[in-house]
Amino acid sequence: MAAELSGKVAVITGGGGVLCSTIAEGLAKEGIRCVLLDLAEEKAQAALERVRNAGSDGLALKVNVLSRQDLERALEETLKAFGRVDFLVNGAGGNHPKATTSKESPFFDLPEDAVRFVFDLNFMGTFLASQVFGRAMADRKEGVILNIASMNAIRPLTRIPAYSAAKAAVANFTQWLAVHMAQEYSPAIRVVAIAPGFFLTEQNRYLLLDEKGELTPRGRQIIDHTPMGRFGKPEDLIGAVVWLLSPAASFVTGVVIPIDGGFSAYSGV
Repeated sequence: MAAELSGKVAVITGGGGVLCSTIAEGLAKEGIRCVLLDLAEEKAQAALERVRNAGSDGLALKVNVLSRQDLERALEETLKAFGRVDFLVNGAGGNHPKATTSKESPFFDLPEDAVRFVFDLNFMGTFLASQVFGRAMADRKEGVILNIASMNAIRPLTRIPAYSAAKAAVANFTQWLAVHMAQEYSPAIRVVAIAPGFFLTEQNRYLLLDEKGELTPRGRQIIDHTPMGRFGKPEDLIGAVVWLLSPAASFVTGVVIPIDGGFSAYSGV
């Protein structure tokens, strides 16, 4: 598949994160140049080193996905460096402890600013980046936007109402934008999403593992409801992402693909 993807350019928001930096490394092995956008510039730079070590090239840019100005500047720098945008991976997102219910923080007392932060980061960050980079795809009449949804988009989880709602919005938006881009601009513009199951990241580690690295009660529930019996590894995402971006998926749009070890298929019985 490398020959079909070599030389293409992927813009990845949240590119310095655990999952997206691994995705970037996987894409780089296919010859894709990766533009890594992240508010944490040092993490984006570290991810860029992984891209280069994998045999490709790219850029690392400090970008707030909630700033249209930042996103438009990133588009300009991408076009200046590489002359094109083939793929957009909307990976920026995450939860916030203050938007998570607990005995000490009941639903009725969740602070509005924390809830807005989580919803905006996950949904509006995806929406704005799709506007900015999607316009470049519309001009070229081709491209792929790949959103990162979540199991929460399919079945909301306890304790994280803002994150669940935002990821459900991302899944719905994926379907809407797929139709809109195909009908209004070009059927060669596809919009798809993946829905990762449970992967250990910086955002959720405190929910799944205790200070000793042992499973919390919540972590145990997840493992017990995942037929494969483990958390996902970041590398588990690469194959599906490469396929969705490649010509092999040229008739695939408007879908949300679970990558969850069977979690969404298991009724618990």
